[in-house]
Amino acid sequence: MTLSFLRLMILGAAVAGSAAAWAATAGGEPSAVGLWEQVDEKSGQAESWFRITERNGMYFGQIVKTFPKPGDEPSEKWLCTKCEGAERNAPVLSLQLIKSMQRSGLKYENGTIMDPRDGSVYRALMELSPDGKHLEVRGYLGISLFGRSQIWNRLPDNAMDPPAGTRPAPKGGKK
Repeated sequence: MTLSFLRLMILGAAVAGSAAAWAATAGGEPSAVGLWEQVDEKSGQAESWFRITERNGMYFGQIVKTFPKPGDEPSEKWLCTKCEGAERNAPVLSLQLIKSMQRSGLKYENGTIMDPRDGSVYRALMELSPDGKHLEVRGYLGISLFGRSQIWNRLPDNAMDPPAGTRPAPKGGKK
């Protein structure tokens, strides 16, 4: 087996794995399940990554990585001090911000989204692009006319994996 054939096989497997994450519905429609990047509209810089999952027909999103700006609290120290209930003072990193979204084709509705900066909870809508690469996320009060939308970009499922060669050595191995 040549090296280029091996590379082609690895690339094919990576593409197939990523495609499976969003094309695994009965009708072949993409799904919001996966890893998403939220970008600051003004600077164009990444602000955070979210992982959307499905449980019992409901969709949830948790923040899995943040990109603090200079002067901001480091991700691992950022607590949701203005959140209510069990989420008060919880670390924002890994906090479930999107809750109980219900799917209808490419649209997701009847759920909520929380702003961890002030603890505010808004009704939410999400709409997935037909190619599964973009997700419009809208939080609003009352009716969806009074809200704000963001476009999130799909990331490869392995974007959270450490770069090759940086994983710690297995414990208990030979020296």
